[in-house]
Amino acid sequence: MKITLINTSDAGGGASAACLRLLKALTAQQADARLLVQHKNTDDERVEGIADGFFARLQAKFNFLMERIPFMLFHEQDRSVRFAFSTANTGTSIADHPLVKDADILHLHWTNQGFLSIRDLKELFNTGKPIVWTLHDTWAFTGGCHYPGTCNHFMYECGNCYLLRDDGPKDISHSGWLRKAALYAGAANITFVTCSQWLAGVGEQSSLIGDKRIESIPNPIDIDVFSPRDKIAARQKRGINADAKIILFGAANINDKRKGISYLVEALDVLKRYEDAGNIEMVIFGKNKHFDVTTLPFKVYELNLLTSADDLAEVYSLADVFVTSSIEDNLPNTVMEALSCGTPVVAFNTGGIPEMVDHLQNGYLAQFKHPADMAKGLYEMLNGDAQLAVNARQKVLDNYTNQLVADQYINLYQSVLSK
Repeated sequence: MKITLINTSDAGGGASAACLRLLKALTAQQADARLLVQHKNTDDERVEGIADGFFARLQAKFNFLMERIPFMLFHEQDRSVRFAFSTANTGTSIADHPLVKDADILHLHWTNQGFLSIRDLKELFNTGKPIVWTLHDTWAFTGGCHYPGTCNHFMYECGNCYLLRDDGPKDISHSGWLRKAALYAGAANITFVTCSQWLAGVGEQSSLIGDKRIESIPNPIDIDVFSPRDKIAARQKRGINADAKIILFGAANINDKRKGISYLVEALDVLKRYEDAGNIEMVIFGKNKHFDVTTLPFKVYELNLLTSADDLAEVYSLADVFVTSSIEDNLPNTVMEALSCGTPVVAFNTGGIPEMVDHLQNGYLAQFKHPADMAKGLYEMLNGDAQLAVNARQKVLDNYTNQLVADQYINLYQSVLSK
């Protein structure tokens, strides 16, 4: 059984990290798996990149711009939604690539930003090979948005998209819905996989894939890499106060609107008024172009973007609590990584996060968009006992190890091949 995983890249975002981790988990279980990407950013020999020469890279850049520029010029409501909607109107045909032709199963992941157009996806569907499609957001069943927020138009035929300045019944979200409806028409041997039960429930309500097979399998994590490290040593290495209570916040892009940093700022302002908040400090990591960390009420150590898994594990381990203020998320890698390193998590009760965070057991689930409750959760976790860390690690051991997740996928592959 040969499996070809397909993703835009093998590093540089949540879906890329999850996809590469799955590749490693599958091959550790002796599965014959490879990963086909547009942009290869690692030296993993099991990964093959399409844009591997000057002209191929130029074509990939052209495809990216041809999708982004028309959207920017004619459709986006404002800059904050620039990458919240993908038209998939340009891409690269990979149907004749050896890793596609030789595969028994094609396993799609995140293919946006100029990698695969809807026409390119149709070519893969037309190969007749079984398709497994792991959804890292809602794009596969909307007219183009990656997260719909409170909008329910994906339950119908989209249109009147709140992300668009030219929204209307026949806007590009509606035409995108029609193109995907044509894509799925007659696609009998396709199975959708969601990383969270929450996303599976949303997908089941959609007009595009609600009648398809949808399974829920989480992302895996390497528990040997993401493991508890020496807290004091990790702090000393980065010049962080060994005696402080440390709150950790991080994301690939902390300015992403979905990450809800404005709610975190409010929560921290509330926390600052707690009687014994004087020994609290913060560590922040991730790409940050616009947010001024000096506006936060605590001393901040800014680590910028971390690409090494070992560095990430050390940073999670040096913290007393990890906080995410996401208002819309699937199964965030950051939450799983923190838990795996024995660090309790405070988060809003939204998306797939409640599947990972057990309230008052390994973290705190704050009321949605309620900064005061988030502040309370941070205070309780900072002053909690050692059992919180034990429970955090155990949650991962019981649910998200490489072997557990790989076995679920291998069973799924075997079931689709037996049809």
